Amino acid sequence: MTFYRDEVTRLSKVLYPHNDLTKQIMESRHYIDKHFSEDINLDKIAGKALVSKFHFIRVFKRYYGRTPNQYLQEVRIEMAKKILLKRKNIDEVCNEIGFKSKTSFISLFKKMTGITPLAYQNKKSNFE
Repeated sequence: MTFYRDEVTRLSKVLYPHNDLTKQIMESRHYIDKHFSEDINLDKIAGKALVSKFHFIRVFKRYYGRTPNQYLQEVRIEMAKKILLKRKNIDEVCNEIGFKSKTSFISLFKKMTGITPLAYQNKKSNFE
């Protein structure tokens, strides 16, 4: 019985050599989802995956089609949309989603949605 278990383990390592890395990449995405409002350190996340920051970025992009930073920005903007619907002001939204600069938040929001946060808030409130 031990022989078969050892053989299955050996074969899985041969067939799926990056299985541990895949798991680490998935865990890092989950970490970003959970801690998006914090100051996320890419070096720290890559270190947990036991790879360099640059390799981590390449692998993350291969799995998810965007870099970790692009993914973080998407998560933050999606959360900002939800918070804006609660009629909170822009400063509160910035604080809740982890932006230090109101200007950079407004700029990124407009770039990703096509309208400013205030216009988004007003547009959505007019439909309710």
